[in-house]
Amino acid sequence: MPTSVEQITHEALTLPETDRAHLAHTLLQSLEPAEESVEEAWASEVGRRVKRVHEGTAQGRPADEVFRDIRARLQQ
Repeated sequence: MPTSVEQITHEALTLPETDRAHLAHTLLQSLEPAEESVEEAWASEVGRRVKRVHEGTAQGRPADEVFRDIRARLQQ
């Protein structure tokens, strides 16, 4: 007899917190597109940005300026 989703959910909720977190992470990963996970996409983006900084082609801005601009946009 197949196990129902309700039964699996009930059993999963009895697991310790770390095991529930691991299970949740595994289930969420199974829903991501097969080509590239979100974590892989972010890692690639970070790599591209770091490369631009090392090459001297990235244009940085002081953090206080960036936050000022963000606050101004949020107040509109």
